[in-house]
Amino acid sequence: MNFLRGVMGGQQTSGAQQSGTQTIQKLCDRVASATLLDDRRDAVRALKSLSKKYCFEVATQAMDHLINVLQTDRSDSEIIGYALDTLYNIMSNEADETDENQQIASDDLGVQFSETFIKQQDNITLLLSLLEEFDFHVRWPGVKLLTTLLKHQSTQVQQIVLVSPMGVSRLMDLLDDSREVIRNDGLLLLQQLTKSNAAIQKIVAFENAFERLLDIITEEGNGDGGIVVEDCLLLLQNLLKYNNSNQNFFKEGSYIQRMKPWFEVGDDNSGWSAQKVTNLHLMLQLVRVLVSPVNPPGATSSCQKSMFQCGLLQQLCIILMATGVPADILTETINTVSEVIRGSQVNQDYFASVNAPSNPPRPAIVVLLMSMVNERQPFVLRCAVLYCFQCFLYKNQKGQGEIVATLLPSTIDANALSAGQLLCGGLFSTDSLSNWCAAVALAHALLDNATQKEQLLRVQLATSIGNPPVSLLQQCTNILSQGSKVQTRVGLLMLLCTWLTNCPIAVTHFLHNAANVPFLTAQISENLGEEEHLVQGMCALLLGICIYYNDNSLENNTKDKLKQLIEKRIGKENFTEKLGFITKHEFYSKAAQKPQPIFSSPDHMLFDHEFTKLVKELEVVITKAIYKSSEEDKKEEEVKKSLEQHDNIVSHYKNIIREQDIQIEELKQNIASLQTTNEQNQSTMSLQLGQIQQHKDQYNLLKVQLGKDSQHHSSQISCAQLNGFQPEEVSRLKEEIEELKKQQDILQGELSEKNVFIESLQQSRVDGQTDQTTGVSEKSAELQKELETLRSQLHVQSTEINRLQAERMELLQKTEITGSLPASDSPSVNSQSDTKMEQKVAQLLKETASLKEELKNQYEDKSSLKQQLDTAQSTAAILQDETEKLKQELAESKKEQDDLLVLLADQDQKIFGLKKKLKELGEPVEDEDDLESGDAGDEDDLDDDGDDDEDLRD
Repeated sequence: MNFLRGVMGGQQTSGAQQSGTQTIQKLCDRVASATLLDDRRDAVRALKSLSKKYCFEVATQAMDHLINVLQTDRSDSEIIGYALDTLYNIMSNEADETDENQQIASDDLGVQFSETFIKQQDNITLLLSLLEEFDFHVRWPGVKLLTTLLKHQSTQVQQIVLVSPMGVSRLMDLLDDSREVIRNDGLLLLQQLTKSNAAIQKIVAFENAFERLLDIITEEGNGDGGIVVEDCLLLLQNLLKYNNSNQNFFKEGSYIQRMKPWFEVGDDNSGWSAQKVTNLHLMLQLVRVLVSPVNPPGATSSCQKSMFQCGLLQQLCIILMATGVPADILTETINTVSEVIRGSQVNQDYFASVNAPSNPPRPAIVVLLMSMVNERQPFVLRCAVLYCFQCFLYKNQKGQGEIVATLLPSTIDANALSAGQLLCGGLFSTDSLSNWCAAVALAHALLDNATQKEQLLRVQLATSIGNPPVSLLQQCTNILSQGSKVQTRVGLLMLLCTWLTNCPIAVTHFLHNAANVPFLTAQISENLGEEEHLVQGMCALLLGICIYYNDNSLENNTKDKLKQLIEKRIGKENFTEKLGFITKHEFYSKAAQKPQPIFSSPDHMLFDHEFTKLVKELEVVITKAIYKSSEEDKKEEEVKKSLEQHDNIVSHYKNIIREQDIQIEELKQNIASLQTTNEQNQSTMSLQLGQIQQHKDQYNLLKVQLGKDSQHHSSQISCAQLNGFQPEEVSRLKEEIEELKKQQDILQGELSEKNVFIESLQQSRVDGQTDQTTGVSEKSAELQKELETLRSQLHVQSTEINRLQAERMELLQKTEITGSLPASDSPSVNSQSDTKMEQKVAQLLKETASLKEELKNQYEDKSSLKQQLDTAQSTAAILQDETEKLKQELAESKKEQDDLLVLLADQDQKIFGLKKKLKELGEPVEDEDDLESGDAGDEDDLDDDGDDDEDLRD
């Protein structure tokens, strides 16, 4: 222990001070051999203190002992913390600035030690397990050590973490640590871990990283936060950049909407701190990562749509038009808005409607173009405005038309500054950079739009007072021939090449000026310096376009004559060589990489990204066109014509198919609606059938109950006969007997009438079937009459049956024998049956009405008589089926009449019994013979009723 105190700064031992190497060796021996934990802890603490000054010695001698401590002494957090701090000092190789004598062996010393440490993958696994310890003195140095290892040996450590069980999840838990220093260092660790590793990026994203990081940014104050916000934004960029899966997950998780508050700025934008500028710059870059042109078009389009819907684009436009915003933030905002609207018609239309807060208000596009053609504005800002204008016109034919329209004579407003006037002003200014930017911007207004190329030919410019106006095309060639700067000439040549491509009318206008072709041939054929090689290549490209898209409308400048001119004046090989100067230029490949114009200096601003794509397409076809003979040209023209005819035919059929598709969709919708209606009708019909069946069941049940009531009534009468009657009761019974006889006669007459009605109804049905062949209209009229008669008769029948049942109930009440009898439910049954009958009749009436409508259509449309006749016959068959159904209903009615006859027979039996009882009581009644004759007559009547019933059934 005295030895350790001497090392740690206590009293020095006698004699000379031991050297550092010897001290480290003794400390290592103590760590390896000491049995007491306190001794080992003091030794490791001493190694920690020496690790910065004697980094190499500690690393070479003590690393294995420190790793062994991490494995064996995990129960003591203090010694583990000392060991981790020592390893961190070794790996980081941080020099002690206070000690001038300290020498660093080499810059890659930490890399070598890190490589030695990770040779055993278990060391990284051990380190990951130590990060689960909540103790601050263990977790914090462990986070710093792993971060340093990732800096020195990123790929190897990433692979080990990736295959380690729950390795990434343990590191993600650092973001939830309540101690800010660990959380902040955890952010730095995750930054190193997610660099250039898509697999780890996906795992981190699905560990809810987006939610946690956005929460931290919000807690820290968004853009006004400190360096923690910067670290979170850098980590978000690592997770999203070039990772389509994470970008889609970010969008679907509605995290784009949470970015909107980042860009809410106040009216006073002065005095931005450096950290705020950095934070907002990173936020804008994060938006650009989601809508970058290098992303898949579908992913970019969906993110652009979300940004417009949540108001993020609107917020960016507010920053764009705000005052007091720092220049670099304004530049990055312009670039961000550019990529948010690029290729999105909705976003482009919104951007076109944005106005600057000026008096009078001006469109944002005009304000931006004013900055682009102003040579006093910063170079990067002018490049950003050009990129914004290009993105606004990208795949936006509507916007292209609006820009070109501001140049046409019919739409020019002398009192307002338009985009077209600014472009023309920049095109012919003395600033070469303005010339180039204006030429490229105008070329994008013509890109892939033949209509606007033809419209631009109408533009006339007033050069000077007293001179006639000249066309814009001619003015460009005039400036080109004056020998201005290379940047200006390259810009004008790019404009002319874009203008004349795939536009034979523009080629004719260009060739109509006799001075243009000689100028181009002179430029190509001359032997100039290297700085002019690019101009010669551009002139060769323009002349080749004039050949390839020539419609031979000018006799002096046909394809053959221009090719002969090249062969005589320039030579085909020389022409091809000059044409290749474009793609061989050092700035060509840089411009072809990204759509955004990024240049280190204004002098390097020569090529546009879209123009490089055009050159790539035209170089091959122009070379072939130069070497083709006239016969091959004729064959090619014929092929082109046939292809055009074929394309016209295909377009015609496409239009027909498109129209048919629309009709099919409409029919599908109609079918769907009809199916829905049919399903509703089917359900309604099923419900009605169920109700009918239920009513039938109730009717059968009531019939059974009615039979039981009749038997019970007879038994009660028998019991009453045994009891005897009083004289006044006998007289009352006589009166009731007379009334019952009268009622019986009435019922017999009603039954006869019903029999006659049924026979007439059957006869009318037979007559109707016989007369079907005479004409559909007559049958419809007869059927309607029959239905009317049937409904009236059914009504009479229902009334009579109800009256008869009511009288029966009254008779039962008057008898008052031993108890009251329950009322029969047959009237309700009859009423239900009548209701069914009326429903059937109503249905027949509806069908008859439809039949009348069909007959009316037959008379109106004589040309389709046969078809209408078939329809009428089909309808007649349906009516016949309905008649059969009516017959079944009449059969049911007959059954009900049979039930009534049975009731009448029961009443006759009751009357006979009552008379017999009166005779037994000694009351004056008819003679025995009269009674017997009366009984016989009654029986005959009953027999007649039975015969009538049988006749009715027949």
